[in-house]
Amino acid sequence: QVYKGLDIITNKVSPQEQRLCRHHMISFVDPLVSNYTVVDFRDKAVPLISFYIFARDKIPIVVGGTNYYIESLLWKVLINTKEKPSPAPRPASDRKVELEQLDSAELHRRLSQVDPEMAAKLHPHDKRKVARSLQVFEETGIPHSEILHQQQEEEGGGPLGGPLKYPHSCILWLHADQAALDAWLEQRVDDMVAAGLLEELRDFHRRYNQEKVAQNRQDYQHGIFQSIGFKEFHEYLISEGSCSPETSALLLEKGIQALKQVTKRYARRQNKWVRNRFLKRPGPNVPPVYGLEVSDLQRWEEDVLQPALEIVESFIQGREPPAEPLRMEHDENENKRSHRVCELCTRLIIGDREWAAHTRSKSHLHHLKKRRKLEASGHAGGTVRDSGDTETSDKDGSLPL
Repeated sequence: QVYKGLDIITNKVSPQEQRLCRHHMISFVDPLVSNYTVVDFRDKAVPLISFYIFARDKIPIVVGGTNYYIESLLWKVLINTKEKPSPAPRPASDRKVELEQLDSAELHRRLSQVDPEMAAKLHPHDKRKVARSLQVFEETGIPHSEILHQQQEEEGGGPLGGPLKYPHSCILWLHADQAALDAWLEQRVDDMVAAGLLEELRDFHRRYNQEKVAQNRQDYQHGIFQSIGFKEFHEYLISEGSCSPETSALLLEKGIQALKQVTKRYARRQNKWVRNRFLKRPGPNVPPVYGLEVSDLQRWEEDVLQPALEIVESFIQGREPPAEPLRMEHDENENKRSHRVCELCTRLIIGDREWAAHTRSKSHLHHLKKRRKLEASGHAGGTVRDSGDTETSDKDGSLPL
């Protein structure tokens, strides 16, 4: 929403709603700026909070959205790699974008040489994070992992970051039954189409992307072009007017269905982020999280609005809210950075939870079933082995990895 344009696809607050109270951080970045980062966002938003909102005895309400950006305002978790932060987005390509052009294996090899601890934590195929860690080292001279340790060891810091910037904060998490949420998101896409989504995409494509497509320079990994909804209609936009009406209609429907699917997938990731980062986050530097059930919109006043007002008023008055914050058990021994190689699937899996999910996945079970069939047929056929080489399997039939 920081970029100018694509107001419908990014679900920007309507002008009518913006007139009800002052909104910030909306529609101020040129769409062709591709290297606007969460650091740029934080460097502009924090002074607004401190010197404009707090200075007028007002309370900032951070609405999201992208939880990573919210975290950048709540905790000291980001790293400045420039001596002086830029007041405006930088027009030139930065070092991270340049590094991302390298091969994944080469990137990870370079990081292993200068910061082996960070390299061990990151998946070799995660080019963005690996490139960012390399950028941090190149521009500060300090390993990324060392800077993170320094943040965690500050007073008020914790295992996942530095201290909380605003101690008297609270988080209101509006959540819904999955079936109800999916239905709303599908309806929202239909409403966006009815509101003029296609005209907005055509105009934006003509002004900003058509020349890039002609030169094969389109990039859906940076800037506004990575917004959900733009790349889903790529085939429709570039073929419109050069194919039959029937083909165009099929591509349009394909784009609409893809937008619905990716929107629902993103909503699931947002909920997972809240649970893992806000509810399971270890340490004392986490604001209380209050859950507000929004599945039944007929009960908005009773289930959402009134409880939210009571919670916020309690914080303003310095007393305990009537509602209990959400709590979620977490495994203190869980290793989020463990490395395991699945030889069956030839995949590197990072994290205990991810490994458990992988071993239950359809693809892994398919490979396991296939391996067992091969082993069974080998035993039945009297496989010839080297002298003294006896292969055994576990009692449950599983193979050691």
